Amino acid sequence: MVGIIIASHGEFAAGIKQSGTMIFGEQEKVESIVFMPSEGPDDLQRKLQEAITKVDSEEILFLVDLWGGSPFNQANKLLEEAPEKRAIVAGLNLPMLIEAYASRFTMTTAHEIAKAIAPTAIEGVKVRPEELQPKQEIAEEQGQKVVQGSIPEGTVLGDGKIKFVLARIDTRLLHGQVATNWTKATNPNRIIVVSDSVSKDELRKKLIEQAAPPGVRAHVIPLDKLVQVYNDPRFGDTKALLLFETPQDALTVIEKGVKIPELNIGSMAHSVGKVQINNVLSVDQDDVDVYKKLRDLGVKFDVRKVSNDSPSNLFKLIESKTSEGLKL
Repeated sequence: MVGIIIASHGEFAAGIKQSGTMIFGEQEKVESIVFMPSEGPDDLQRKLQEAITKVDSEEILFLVDLWGGSPFNQANKLLEEAPEKRAIVAGLNLPMLIEAYASRFTMTTAHEIAKAIAPTAIEGVKVRPEELQPKQEIAEEQGQKVVQGSIPEGTVLGDGKIKFVLARIDTRLLHGQVATNWTKATNPNRIIVVSDSVSKDELRKKLIEQAAPPGVRAHVIPLDKLVQVYNDPRFGDTKALLLFETPQDALTVIEKGVKIPELNIGSMAHSVGKVQINNVLSVDQDDVDVYKKLRDLGVKFDVRKVSNDSPSNLFKLIESKTSEGLKL
C-alpha cells in the first residue's frame, strides 16, 4: 500500500488527518507532520524521515500545504532519494486527501495517485452564490444538463433494469462519508435520496443536489417515484446509490416490489424514546419490528458507517440492549 505523509505549517496537517478519519475511517500507513514556529528545517527533515520509517512503504506520497514552503522543500529533498517511487502534491485540501485514500484501493504507486488526485482537489473548490463561480465551470454544468435531455418513454437502455450499487439507511442522508467514502467504494452515476418528506422540502432538496461529489448527480424523489423508476426501462444504464432516512421508508418500497437484497445501516440519530445500540445507531421498538419484517422478506443487513469498517451484526447489537426495553 502507498504510504501517505501529510505535512503543513502549524497544526493543519494533524487537523485534516482527523477530518479524513471522520469521513473515511481509520487509515493505515498515514502520518501527519506539523511544522511549528519554534522549529527549523532540520527539525522538519527529522520528522519527515521518522514518518517515512513509520509508514513502512517503498511507495510514498507527500501531501503538503504550500508549493515552495518548508514542508514542500524538505519533502522535495526526500523525493530526490527515490523519485521513481515518491511524489509530492501541494495545495492540500480535504477532497484531495479523501481521493488519495480512495485511490489506494485500486492504485499501487505514488505517481498514479498523485496524477489522480489533482483534478479532484481543483473540482472540490466551489463557490456560492453560483454567479461567483468561474464562468467556464458554470457553462460546462449547464451544457451537461442540456445534452442529457429527456429520454422518450418506452426507450430501453442497457438491460432495462436500474442497478442499485448501495442502499443505505442514514438519517443524515447525503453527507461527507457518503459523498466521498461510499461513492468511491461503489462508483454510482446517480445518488437518489428517497423520502416523501424531503422531496417536499425545496431547501433540503437543493442542498442535497449541491452536495453531490464531482461526476455524480444527486436527486430527491418520493417513495412512489422510486417504484416507478424501478419499473422504467429508461433507467437500465443507471447505477444508483439509494439513501433512505428510515427503515420504514425502505420497507415501504420493498413491499411495493422494489428488490433491494441488502441494506447498509449507516446511522440512525438518537432521539427521545430510542435506545443507542452502537455509537451511530439508535432504534426504538418500531424500528426493531421493521428490521424483523425486512429480514423475513429476505433482506440482509450490512452495519457499517464507512466502507472500510468491519461489519457488525444488527440483531446482536439489538439483543445486547434488550435490558433497556427492546424486544426481538
